[in-house]
Amino acid sequence: MKKKLSAKTSIFKTLGPGFLLAGAAIGVSHLVQATRAGADYGFLLLWVLILACITKYPFLEFGPRYAAGTGNHLITGYKKLGKFPYWTFIIITVGSMFIIQAAVTIVTAGLAEKLFGMGWPSFTWSFVIIGVCIALLLIGKYPALDKTMKAIVSLLGLATLTAVILAFGDGRLENAIAVETPDVWNKLGIAFIISFMGWMPIPLDASVWHSIWTKEKALGNNRRTSLKEAFTDFNVGYLAAAIIGLLFFLMGVLIMFSSGVSFSGNGVEFSGQLIDLYGKTLGDWSKPLIGVAAFIAMLSTTLAVTDAFPRVISEIFAEERPKWKKEQKWKSYKLNVFIIPILSLLILYFFTASFTVLIDFATALSFLSAPFLAWFNYKLVTGDQMAAEDRPNRNYRIFSLICFVLLVIFNCIYIYTLFQ
Repeated sequence: MKKKLSAKTSIFKTLGPGFLLAGAAIGVSHLVQATRAGADYGFLLLWVLILACITKYPFLEFGPRYAAGTGNHLITGYKKLGKFPYWTFIIITVGSMFIIQAAVTIVTAGLAEKLFGMGWPSFTWSFVIIGVCIALLLIGKYPALDKTMKAIVSLLGLATLTAVILAFGDGRLENAIAVETPDVWNKLGIAFIISFMGWMPIPLDASVWHSIWTKEKALGNNRRTSLKEAFTDFNVGYLAAAIIGLLFFLMGVLIMFSSGVSFSGNGVEFSGQLIDLYGKTLGDWSKPLIGVAAFIAMLSTTLAVTDAFPRVISEIFAEERPKWKKEQKWKSYKLNVFIIPILSLLILYFFTASFTVLIDFATALSFLSAPFLAWFNYKLVTGDQMAAEDRPNRNYRIFSLICFVLLVIFNCIYIYTLFQ
């Protein structure tokens, strides 16, 4: 009896990195892309959401698997694989991190003003939100991030589920099924499908973040996380991200599909349209509920990203300086946790007119890099860096290779649509 209790306690203590992954995932991809897929096409694109989550599953799972099996994060693994994997990841990270940080922060800021109505401009809210995130990360460090994200993801799941349950009323499900769906097999429709899959539930470079968080969790527990614990933690977080993505998709179907409204491509404006439609459909009392869900979705992403990129950069510096001690790595993290958000907001301020171009560049870079990162991760967990008993079994390797082929096909289709 004591052994069983100890095992349960041990697994509970190692839960955390998966929630951080879920928090990072549940942002624009869920709030805007998943909701818009339902709003524009009804249930037609449900298969896209499911396929995206399935095809990315093994390569994201390889992050915590590698960390549990070797005690290292994926950046160390990439460097051992060779210069090409190592520098490919660095280029992907540096090429997208400032734009992603700025994008998620400004959307969170816009939603904060809609929710709290303080009359503050977006940049004021951005600095407040970034300040809160930085204070939490520097004062509470990883344990505070861990606990906060568990609470945020749980609250978000409850709020979104409640909103969807309320939307199942007055024949809205029957109406959504009965209404004829628009044609998706055209240039715009295919482009949307590819972008939807590219960001659902999260870009593959997040596997590196997860491997770093898994290592940090192990250091906090003063022991290496077992493969079983890492697998359980990942599945809890990934399932949460997938289910909440489905819930946002259902919100789009039930509340926005066939509403006759022309939807904005801007994240804040789109969220405002969703909130307003809830108010018209269910009553004004429902607006705060969906407003809270939307704000929490973006806040979780902002918090996770504010932590992830400084950790990644600090670990890259540490790879180049093998003699660095834990204190030096922490100093690097503290410096980067200020520099990256500040530079991101400056980029947003000075390049507002061309910010959508920057966003397109970052999303394209993440999407086109997916097969490369998938292959690097596969090579790491099936190679001699991992103990034989920790490597994926034959069936899982076959499944992974099928997913890899699908990622390559998606990339080919994406490139084809760019030149049409």
